[in-house]
Amino acid sequence: MARGNRKAPLFLHPSDWKKYLDLLEKVRKKYPFYLHAYCLMNNHIHLLIETIEDPLGNIFQAFHSSYAIYFNTKYNYTGHLFEGRYKSLLIKDNRQLLDVSAYIHLNPVQAKIVGSAADYLWSSYRSIILKQQNPHIKKTTLLSHFKEPREIGYQRFVEKSAWLKNNKTITEK
Repeated sequence: MARGNRKAPLFLHPSDWKKYLDLLEKVRKKYPFYLHAYCLMNNHIHLLIETIEDPLGNIFQAFHSSYAIYFNTKYNYTGHLFEGRYKSLLIKDNRQLLDVSAYIHLNPVQAKIVGSAADYLWSSYRSIILKQQNPHIKKTTLLSHFKEPREIGYQRFVEKSAWLKNNKTITEK
């Protein structure tokens, strides 16, 4: 997770969200990793990343410095775009993996931006449950925990998640 400096917006136009995802792919070519889920909110981002060989710090340094340069140049801004270092949580087991993915996908619902996670455009949720192509994510890991039809199983899991019912963050568990 990373937040805009002083909770300022990270994205001001749809082209910014697209650029962020484009830069993600450029960085992935240099530092391969798997992205299992994401949600790009206005002033913060959530990425569920599985590293392969390179440390997460190298990935984020390359990724966020590139995006900050793009953003500051486009909008004629100076200074830090992101508020400090990204925050990370080591996933310890499959249940936590699924809970974190639900938390990420439900973020726009919790923020009352949309009524349903499927209505939010800047997340990987729609592509998972609607079987849409999304070159940014690896769906198979999350979906492998559900019976056929796997997408419906995942959707039910997210919609019934304890986080939604209890409105608690993953770190509060």
